[in-house]
Amino acid sequence: MNFASVRIITDDVDRLVQFYEKVMGVSAERPAPVFAELVLPSCTLAIGHTQTTQLFGAGSAVGASNRTVIIEFLVDDVEAEYVRLKPFVADWVKEPTTMPWGNRSMLFRDPDGNLINLFQPVTEDAIQRFRGRY
Repeated sequence: MNFASVRIITDDVDRLVQFYEKVMGVSAERPAPVFAELVLPSCTLAIGHTQTTQLFGAGSAVGASNRTVIIEFLVDDVEAEYVRLKPFVADWVKEPTTMPWGNRSMLFRDPDGNLINLFQPVTEDAIQRFRGRY
């Protein structure tokens, strides 16, 4: 089994695509107006309009209602990313902080309220945990 992607459901695909293009530094692939994919070597972030959930079943997903999932990206330099993203991120949850498990992390919300964590292992134990993964 391979983990293929995470999909965010939204009422405004264009707004989220523009936001994640800035965060991830890649251009989205748009096979349909109601769907986009942002592809990195380690993961794919898909964004689908709420209209697409009708194909899965009524009420199967509701846009802008997530408070349980954190979308995480491993970065080389949390401080540099903070400086780069600060001008356009409106909702900061946690400025760069070293967590008890050894990662330097910063957390913010996308325009739909989804939580994003950009992190960098900084302690020797944390660095060892991620060595060779990506």
